[in-house]
Order: sequence, then structure tokens, then C-alpha cells
Amino acid sequence: MKQDIDYEFLETTLLFQGAKAEDIRTMLTCLSAEVKQFKKGTVIYSAGSTITSMGMVLSGNVQIISDDLWGNRSILDSIAPGTVFAETYASMPGEPLMVSVLAAEDCEILFINTAKITNTCPSACPHHVALICNLLRISSQKNLNLSRRIFHTAPKSIRGRLLSYLSFQAVSCGSCEFYIPFNRQQLADYLSVDRSALSNELSKMQRDGLITVNKNHFCLLSDIF
Repeated sequence: MKQDIDYEFLETTLLFQGAKAEDIRTMLTCLSAEVKQFKKGTVIYSAGSTITSMGMVLSGNVQIISDDLWGNRSILDSIAPGTVFAETYASMPGEPLMVSVLAAEDCEILFINTAKITNTCPSACPHHVALICNLLRISSQKNLNLSRRIFHTAPKSIRGRLLSYLSFQAVSCGSCEFYIPFNRQQLADYLSVDRSALSNELSKMQRDGLITVNKNHFCLLSDIF
């Protein structure tokens, strides 16, 4: 286990919610956790493979992607620091991954063998039960996120999909002005639309006075509501 992990940062994550830095240090040793670095563009987990460890992003960003046989890519989720990924597959040994995990930036990942979380350790760590409960909350949140993407891609028109996604972002941020975690291609992949068509629709929405946009910064104008 690396000794330069920011344990105070881990205190702020959902997985280790309620645990102090020293407790987390002990827990990670008990869980045989390890940290690895990945360069931007590196495939961390490939579709079709089987895994036993989930990951937590310590720095950088990773994306959950799905590629079909014709090379079409959909971005299912963007994973920021402090967030875990692949916990469902790691909890089901032998189940092939239906998606891939890609390093969208240079990143550092903490890997934890999920079986060591779900099976109480011999030393009976006092925070073990809390860790299991936190993992359950995370899985529930992931289900909600996937449901939201279904809602965002349900409209038949590109504008309808954009309005659904951008409205949700505004509500989540509590402001009509916000940044999204995607560039144009990534947003097009997430909404399952063509990039050029997406850019054209964003231009039309600006001309119609619905939004202003600069790269990944958006401002929804009052007319949109």
C-alpha cells in the first residue's frame, strides 16, 4: 500500500463516510488495497473481461463506455475523484463486463477486492459494517444515474435530449449556470446522438434564446422554464 495516499480526502468520499483517516489507513491494509496510475486513453477494464476488484478514482477522471461492433461509442458515466466504479461486476466473480472503463485523463486509481468488503474480516474491523452499508448506497445511486440517462435519451429529438440533460444539471447545481463533465464528443456519446447534429442543435438553441454555451459551460435562459 502506498503511504502517500490522501486519507483525509478519503474521509470525504461516500465509500468511507463516517471513518477517520487513521481508521481508513487500517481498513485499506486489511482490504489489501493497491494504487495504480494510468495514462489518458488507457483502458483500465475491458468489456468481456472478469474482475474481482472495484476501483476508486483518486485523481483524474475515468469514463464507463460501451462500443458496438461498428465502432459506435456511448458514454454511460463519467467517474470523478472520490467515486467508485465496477463494484457490481467485482461483486459477481465470473460475470463478464458489458462495458469498458477508460482513463479520460491521467489518473490514479485505488483498487479494492470487493470480496474482502462483503466478507467480514477475521479482525472484525469496527467500520466494516459501515463500509458495506456505504457500498450499498453507492450501488443504489448508480442505479439512479443509469435511470437518469434513460430519461435523457428517451426523447426522439436531439433538442429534447439536450433539454432533459441540461435541465437536470441546472437543478442538480441549483443554478441556471453550470459546467458539465463532457466535451462535445463525449456529450454526443452520452446522449447517443451524432456530434455534428448535436453542435448544430446547440447553435439553434442559442439563436432561439434558450441557452448560451462556451465549451462545457452552459447558461440556461429563463425562457427554457
